[in-house]
Amino acid sequence: MAETQLTPDTYARLSAELEDLKTRGRVEIARAIEAARALGDLSENGDYHAAKDSQGKMEARIRQLEAMLDGATIVDTAATGSGEVITGTVVALRYEGDDEIERYLVGSIEERRDDVSVISPASPLGQALMGHRQGDRVEYEAPRGKMCVEIVEVSG
Repeated sequence: MAETQLTPDTYARLSAELEDLKTRGRVEIARAIEAARALGDLSENGDYHAAKDSQGKMEARIRQLEAMLDGATIVDTAATGSGEVITGTVVALRYEGDDEIERYLVGSIEERRDDVSVISPASPLGQALMGHRQGDRVEYEAPRGKMCVEIVEVSG
């Protein structure tokens, strides 16, 4: 998995989720599987198959979190006050030829917030925005050609 940049809050939240899944989550799934086994014939036991499916999904999430946290870089969110676009900042953008302002969080999908879409710092737009400030005009190569955006605001 590629290096992921995370804010300290997100790193702590994901670490807590991982610990919870590895302890409480595994115990609960084991209990559900054991209870379903007690119902008899496993070949036609929906509860057993549902519990095994949940176990597989949980173990996949555990592996995903372990890989992400193992290779994560914690970003200094104190730098957001500088007005520079870094991981963890929210940028308001106006595309050239458009009056509408769109807001994005620059960071991992794990940094997501309910009110803002996420742009990966590794995406073409994310790479172009990094290090720029409010008022800067930035060009980047999109699948449909060159795009130009104005950074209207940078906030934490």
